[in-house]
Amino acid sequence: MPREPLHGADVLAFHRSLSNWGRWGEDDQLGALNLITPEVTAAAAATVQTGRTVSCARALDTRPATDNPSPVAHHMTGTFTEGYGADYFALAPHGFATSHIDALSHIFHEGKLFNGYDAETVTAHGATRLGIHRLAGGIVTRGVLLDIPALRGVDALEPGEAIFPEDLEDAEARAGLSVRPGDALFVRTGRWRWRDEHGPWDLGRSAAGLDASCLPWLRARDVATLGSDGVSDVAPSRVDGVPMPIHTVAIVALGLHLMDNLDFEALATACAEEGRWEFLLAVAPLVLRRGTASPVNPIAVF
Repeated sequence: MPREPLHGADVLAFHRSLSNWGRWGEDDQLGALNLITPEVTAAAAATVQTGRTVSCARALDTRPATDNPSPVAHHMTGTFTEGYGADYFALAPHGFATSHIDALSHIFHEGKLFNGYDAETVTAHGATRLGIHRLAGGIVTRGVLLDIPALRGVDALEPGEAIFPEDLEDAEARAGLSVRPGDALFVRTGRWRWRDEHGPWDLGRSAAGLDASCLPWLRARDVATLGSDGVSDVAPSRVDGVPMPIHTVAIVALGLHLMDNLDFEALATACAEEGRWEFLLAVAPLVLRRGTASPVNPIAVF
């Protein structure tokens, strides 16, 4: 039977019941990344067996499309004419095209950012709190891929198809593991496989992703960061008055840095070939002072 959607009031209550505000101190600016302790990183590094590496990023796309209305600008400033190669890039990381990681300054709720910082700290000169430069040391932890299309026996989820907590648990069982504190959780919807077969579309209107009912599960598992081949949220959201509950609650209340528009096709193949859905994950955002996001190329190491 179809799952009943949550009410808007229930989701708004998650901002209190699931909150990590103050958990790592009143001055904290890392949020759930604090769960990645040196011991967690060392344990993740110890899982490396074959040394196989896989990128989880899309190539920066300079072509406009329905899901890429603001394509990357790439201009050559040096060619054979000048006697050297040089270029200039400009991009808007947020949206539905570029693989990027959101800073905790990206989303506001009732005038506040994560940990109670005032939204007015995000100014015309950048985010004076919770900027992406806070991740200068990178993210190095255990990554886990939960492949929902494989679980459901399809190549890709249809746009608008929701993922529920029981799907995450069934995918864990299929992978023979459990998501644990400090993990980077990747959830595959097959977005890019669907795009290859059907063409680009507006993910703001229709996208496969997590239902709001997954939020308590993410908090209970103490996930350190969450990545999707879409934008994590199912669209439409199934919650009246709350268009992107995963983004809003996960970033503002839980302090989760979200990675959007990643590409898990090669990663899913590697996991199947290696026979395991866990790996060492290394993520190195650009050190952009006061930025609200960074393009990113997460690397999985088997």
